[in-house]
Amino acid sequence: MRNTAYMIEIFHSVIRGLVELPKQLRWSYLPPLMVYLAAGVSGLTAIVGTFFIKDYLNLSAAFLASLGFWAGLPWALKMPLGHLVDLIWRQKAYLVGLGAAIIGASLLIMHGLIGHTAFMAEIMPVETWFVISVILGPVGYVIQDVVADAMTVEAVPEKDKNGTSIAKDQLKIMHTTMQTLGRFAIIGGTVLVSLVNVIMFTNVDNLDDAARIDLYADIYLYALIIPVISVAGVVLAHLQKAYNEAQNPQPSQSASSQHQRPEVNWSILIGSLVFVIFSLGVGTSGIGYAQEIVFAGSVGIILFLMNRLVRFLPHEQRMMVIGTAIIIFTFRAMPSPGPGLTWFEIDQLLFNEQFLSILSLVASILTLAGIILLRPFMANNSIAYIIVFLSIAGAVLFLPSVGMYYGLHEWTASNSGGIVDAKFIAIINTAVESPLGQVAMIPLLAWIARNAPAHLKATFFAVFASFTNLALSASALGTKYLNEAFVVTREVKDKLSGAIITTADYSELGLLLITVLLITLTVPIGMVIIIQNSRFKTND
Repeated sequence: MRNTAYMIEIFHSVIRGLVELPKQLRWSYLPPLMVYLAAGVSGLTAIVGTFFIKDYLNLSAAFLASLGFWAGLPWALKMPLGHLVDLIWRQKAYLVGLGAAIIGASLLIMHGLIGHTAFMAEIMPVETWFVISVILGPVGYVIQDVVADAMTVEAVPEKDKNGTSIAKDQLKIMHTTMQTLGRFAIIGGTVLVSLVNVIMFTNVDNLDDAARIDLYADIYLYALIIPVISVAGVVLAHLQKAYNEAQNPQPSQSASSQHQRPEVNWSILIGSLVFVIFSLGVGTSGIGYAQEIVFAGSVGIILFLMNRLVRFLPHEQRMMVIGTAIIIFTFRAMPSPGPGLTWFEIDQLLFNEQFLSILSLVASILTLAGIILLRPFMANNSIAYIIVFLSIAGAVLFLPSVGMYYGLHEWTASNSGGIVDAKFIAIINTAVESPLGQVAMIPLLAWIARNAPAHLKATFFAVFASFTNLALSASALGTKYLNEAFVVTREVKDKLSGAIITTADYSELGLLLITVLLITLTVPIGMVIIIQNSRFKTND
């Protein structure tokens, strides 16, 4: 009976969440949500990129994982950018325009690379163009993301229309709602692009190579809508501000009007400059273990900056936020199988562009629902408990991928009249797994939004996001090591001649998948146990 009553209460909480969340949407929330939406729409080119890399670029799984490290490193640029936003608060919208220009350049390079390969190859090798595009994209998104984070703070008023201060518990709800809606916007963008991809890849198997290449190139042109959306967000923010000032000449109650320009934090700026120079210098030097050296240096610099920044917090909050950041870092630092698993799904399980688009659509839609479903779970449990839950759930949900490598889908298909085949298993597993991926960061973002000093909101967002995003670089390094230990190759053809350059070999993929499963299950839980038995214990 107790379990029944508990389930009924959870159901009621979910229904209340579904009803209340739209009601909590404010006009002021829309500008940052549009910038976040653009980040979600960025997935429009993901499937195209996967197939182009697989079929036409002779790049190993280990190299692609290594490239993922460098592509993730720009997210550490949130450190100086966050402080810069605090310093130029009223002019921060210009940074979105800069980010939009860089994103546009990345997309146009890929369009040229796919649609005009011979011309691009005359200037530089195809692989070099690809690396440049991969690096430019994250730089643009980082610039826009740090501004969007700051705009979320600005979007939540400290006082109501009557000038009365909003209660602290209500502010907590509003900040959590804002961050939740931010995840909604990102995932909503993935829903849109997944639907577009499903439509665009209809009958893709009937296209010849030339027509398929034309389609790939066109998608990168369509993706230019991404920077347009983000720029439209800051234009809307400007229009809102002008309208509010016209309607109410009194000083605004927004975070923008209350924002006081902080003193220049030279530790942040100089430390960040050292980080950029150090990363570029080592990365372009060609020395051995460049990635490892850059990663170690990056961690050291970011930890130094975090130490300087958390001094603004009371001792108890300082210990708690450090513990929370470490737990989230560890969880996000876990390695993935790398591109080999997707290659196997394409070559052996016969997943084409349209089916992968369907999986993305299912994942995106159910992630939106899952955030609402898991909202009471996030509100009522500590981040430590959440990470343990996500680690166990993630490991269990990874089992079907391991199983299908060893023929699980063949056994289920033969015992179900062909119904429960590889695609059936993939859809069901994606449907169950997808809501979990966006959960971990929401509690930390909401915590910073409500507890960081008012004049350093953007800086706090940036530094802690840099730390947790650096975990993705650690993940890329781990993925590279695993792909060096367990080598997976796919068939690669020369785009111009059609000659086979590399043959397919998936013999070591099974051991790779099992290793990833064990690491992602045990390491985050182990770190939670360590943190919760230390002075950094977190209960928030």
